[in-house]
Amino acid sequence: MAKTLIGIVTSDVANKTITVTVTSRETHPIYGKQYTVSRKYAVHDEENSAKKGDKVTISETRPVSKRKSFKLDSIVERSHGSIELKGVEVEA
Repeated sequence: MAKTLIGIVTSDVANKTITVTVTSRETHPIYGKQYTVSRKYAVHDEENSAKKGDKVTISETRPVSKRKSFKLDSIVERSHGSIELKGVEVEA
């Protein structure tokens, strides 16, 4: 089964490509402390429909290019303004 993730679009400058940042909470295996991990994915967006700040669902697919192995499934929520992601401000 393909991996499905939910994240926020941090860049939509490239044609048919968006950058999605997925943040998750993980627990350290020894100390048990929780911490936040952010991962960036290059995602294929065929119609150029997603814009900066949108909350999107992405799913794993066959490699589209060297860095793109995910495609845009749906836009969960459109952006309403500027959003801050752990020190990185995203203007929408």
